[in-house]
Amino acid sequence: MKKYNSLAEVQSLIDQKKLSLPELLDYYFKQIAGNEHLNAFNEVFFYSAAEQARLVQEKIDKGTAGKLAGMVVGLKDNISYKDHKVSASSRMLEGFVSPYSATVTERLLAEDAVIIGRLNCDEFAMGGSNETSYYGPVKNAADTERVAGGSSGGSAVAVQADLCLSALGTDTGGSVRQPAAFCGNIGFKPTYGRISRYGVIAYASSFDQVGTITSSVSDAALLLEVLAGADDYDSTVSKLPVPAYSDALEHGGGRKKIAVLKETLESEALDPDIKTAILEAIDRFRAQGHTVEYVSFDLLDYLVPAYYVLTTAEASSNLSRYDGVHYGHRNLEATSLNELYKRSRAEGFGEEVKKRILLGTFVLSAGYYDAYYQKAQQVRQLIREKMEQMLDSFDVIVTPVTPTPAFKIGENMDDPLVMYMADIFTVLASLTGIPAVALPLGNNIEGLPLSIQLMARHFHEEVLLSLAHEFLNEPVN
Repeated sequence: MKKYNSLAEVQSLIDQKKLSLPELLDYYFKQIAGNEHLNAFNEVFFYSAAEQARLVQEKIDKGTAGKLAGMVVGLKDNISYKDHKVSASSRMLEGFVSPYSATVTERLLAEDAVIIGRLNCDEFAMGGSNETSYYGPVKNAADTERVAGGSSGGSAVAVQADLCLSALGTDTGGSVRQPAAFCGNIGFKPTYGRISRYGVIAYASSFDQVGTITSSVSDAALLLEVLAGADDYDSTVSKLPVPAYSDALEHGGGRKKIAVLKETLESEALDPDIKTAILEAIDRFRAQGHTVEYVSFDLLDYLVPAYYVLTTAEASSNLSRYDGVHYGHRNLEATSLNELYKRSRAEGFGEEVKKRILLGTFVLSAGYYDAYYQKAQQVRQLIREKMEQMLDSFDVIVTPVTPTPAFKIGENMDDPLVMYMADIFTVLASLTGIPAVALPLGNNIEGLPLSIQLMARHFHEEVLLSLAHEFLNEPVN
């Protein structure tokens, strides 16, 4: 069986009776079994997925199936699914069974998607290489000595290695886009507030956003159509109407005015192959009739410091609930409440999570709040204003996704500064809350995927999707 790159292909074969959904699911089960060395899945939902596939196939036969019928999708292991385990790849939540489903999970099931399992990720989504997971690192299918990216590394590799058709991840500072770039996928982060976060284990609440990893823009558009929209359980979700994103692909978006942030391409940290691939992509945009201009962005050096001050502060607050009392890992030898807190948290959290909690607690502490947290909020506002001004003049902004292709496992773990600076190009969209997409640009001579990032103004996802669809020259369904 060949790799399917879009739901349209799968649905066409099912309609022609050349394939059934249970057969497709069995194929993915075999693919997962044959690629266990990649460590993409924390758990495969054999029983519930097979039962869902059977029920959806019955609906297909009756002509009553939802718009995602035929889509086999994986969930990052921080997205809740009722009566299934969810752990955020942490010992802290080992064995925890969710009593309810996330809104995104319910919306997938309502449109007859089949959820195949929970995917490995950095612990509590804190990491850029999927090396902080309690269950071990995910390996890149292009080169198993290299990282998959993070924190949604399992989601990216599952799509890359043909273990499912698409996957959901979460993007706090690039955690959908960066692994998608490392694995040659399409990673889409919508506007903050476009998709409900209800039922998603929190890292940094003013940044976290559910995103998609797919092999086609059409699937990214369809998933966004299903997942987006108001939710009574999440007060931060926008109540704006959800456009028919799939229609935007068919009708095209017209000629765009594109800005390239020149400092990102001039960065000494940028890999030459990525730079060359992006310059070729810029030529392609021009050949397709779009206007491209180089624009200066003088706040690049402030992005990563502001991001890490703010996200660690929010993580310190969000993760305070894991205290060994309510749920999660609990030390059984403590003789006092204070000791219970300390030992449970020390044993339950990994080193990277502890580091970020400590840093966040420090920047929120008396005497340092104004110097760090308050200052970072002011910088975030400056960055947001600068981007809004730029997007008043341009439809789309172009940057790299990552400074380098996927690096080797263990290569950067001992140097947190190098690891954190790898987020320099992705955190811009996260700090400002604008939508962004990572698109594949082929591979370098070593066979490692290269990528480009497109960003647009708030709630203009259809601009990115239509441009990406045209750029990748995908067929209209």
